[in-house]
Amino acid sequence: MKTVLHLAATRGHANFGWLDSYHSFSFGHYYDPERVHFGALRVLNDDTVSAGMGFGKHPHDNMEIVSIPLSGDLHHKDSTGRDEIIREHDVQIMSAGSGIAHSEMNANRDKPVKFLQIWVMPKAQNIEPRYEQKSFKPENRVNQLLTVVAPDNEDAVWINQDAWFSLGNFTKDFSTSYQLKKSGNGVYIFVLEGNLEINGQSIGTRDGLGISEIATIDIKASTNAQIVLIEIPMSLA
Repeated sequence: MKTVLHLAATRGHANFGWLDSYHSFSFGHYYDPERVHFGALRVLNDDTVSAGMGFGKHPHDNMEIVSIPLSGDLHHKDSTGRDEIIREHDVQIMSAGSGIAHSEMNANRDKPVKFLQIWVMPKAQNIEPRYEQKSFKPENRVNQLLTVVAPDNEDAVWINQDAWFSLGNFTKDFSTSYQLKKSGNGVYIFVLEGNLEINGQSIGTRDGLGISEIATIDIKASTNAQIVLIEIPMSLA
């Protein structure tokens, strides 16, 4: 078993006034050669965008981009003509593929939007750009892991990679285990709130823990806790 621990206080940070962003991996002006990626997981940004502000139209290619609003509403527009509002409890994915341009704006004029933006390196290059979003009931992840992104589950949003994202809201002292779905994959756990023990390692709010070379992980909530669990290929070949 191999582990890598990214404590919340060690993340990169950028504050542009309208955007307050914390980076678990190298991004923008933040660069740490030890934190460029975890397998195919390239970016995990914890963003707060001020009311009425956002990211203007900009291009991407050959990246799987997942947005998970934590509070507030995000307005997405892209070069395919897509125009959507992404709300709390929604999960959105954009497969940039051969190339797409999009904007992401706070849809509200009276409150910030908080969301995770997660980039995964794709399995196949230059696919036709695609977009999908689905809403997931919060009660379906109470004391269980709810799969929200997957390559093989029609109830989740599809991803161009052998990767699975799960959300869990756990009550104090709840414990469970997670069986990896594919040999050679690893797991990155990002704590949204609370404290947990993962295979005996204590982690807290906004910490990230990567685990590889293992088939099962054990999770115990030391307090009420919320997590994002990302199973991801470790090989980039």
